[in-house]
Amino acid sequence: MQSWLKDVREGVEARLAGFFGEERERLVRLAPEAAELVEAIDVFTMRGGKRFRPALAFAAYRSVRHDGTLPEIVDACAALELLQSYLLIHDDWMDGDDGRRGGPSVHAALRAARGGDPHIADSLAILAGDLASAQSWRLLSRASTDPLRRAEAIDVMLRMHEEVIVGQALDLTAAPDVSRMHQLKTGSYTVRGPLALGAVLGGASEAQREALACFGGPIGEAFQMRDDLLGAFGDPRETGKPAGNDLRAGKHNALIDAAQASANETDLATLRSVLGRADATDAEVGAALDVLERSGAKAAVESRLRALLDEALATLSSAPLAEPGVGMLRELAELLAVRSH
Repeated sequence: MQSWLKDVREGVEARLAGFFGEERERLVRLAPEAAELVEAIDVFTMRGGKRFRPALAFAAYRSVRHDGTLPEIVDACAALELLQSYLLIHDDWMDGDDGRRGGPSVHAALRAARGGDPHIADSLAILAGDLASAQSWRLLSRASTDPLRRAEAIDVMLRMHEEVIVGQALDLTAAPDVSRMHQLKTGSYTVRGPLALGAVLGGASEAQREALACFGGPIGEAFQMRDDLLGAFGDPRETGKPAGNDLRAGKHNALIDAAQASANETDLATLRSVLGRADATDAEVGAALDVLERSGAKAAVESRLRALLDEALATLSSAPLAEPGVGMLRELAELLAVRSH
């Protein structure tokens, strides 16, 4: 891992650790039972994650404020991680996923800890997600002493929050426009939002904001395609989920979209027989994965991902952005390319 990425990760995790200590003390004064929710969020958030969102926000900040430092925006970076925790907690429950980041999802952990009625544990998990959302806003409210930049940062967070909810609805209902779903569900809070957040906190000009948006659009879609590939073909030791998990969950993603355009009817029948079946056997999932490869769907998604990365990198060559931020953005894009294969 590049040294600056390691510094961002360690800095954000140190801020989160301190924040959870503050929150535990504050909320327990409201009700001792609140400790269960704070602990669930703490364990889940600190368990892992690559901290790409804080890294993108900081890279954008440095691209408009070349001498900027992480402590100046660490609260905003930590807020992004709590926003992600909130979204993942709810997403795992909606998808029925019992694992995340090499451990139990929050609803699964609460079921195991409590026993008894799973509805109570699941309801507490939803509340934990809601609390993580509130905590992300608490951190963001501390992100700048400049009232104008703080207001702009809040507007950015509101916009990405709204977009990811709409994108999740498109995902759940298997909307046919997969690219639009990608841009809203993942591109918004994974790439475009963090870049915009770093930009406004750094005092970016309109031209700089536009340049970062042009970089973030294709990168956001590429991030989702990478996740689609990992969800089907990734190493469970790295993803924290079984191979082919998205097939069992019935995800209508870029791979399924590509297969529908290229696979023959026999292969499509094999694929459809698994899609959305939580009880599909490993052998059945394996046969469906073979279809995704044999039909050329996997190769098509990989090709599209590379094209998106090339498009994003090309925008940086003439962008009115400063080093070292531009170099940091390039590193993040290249890291994405490596991890997608």
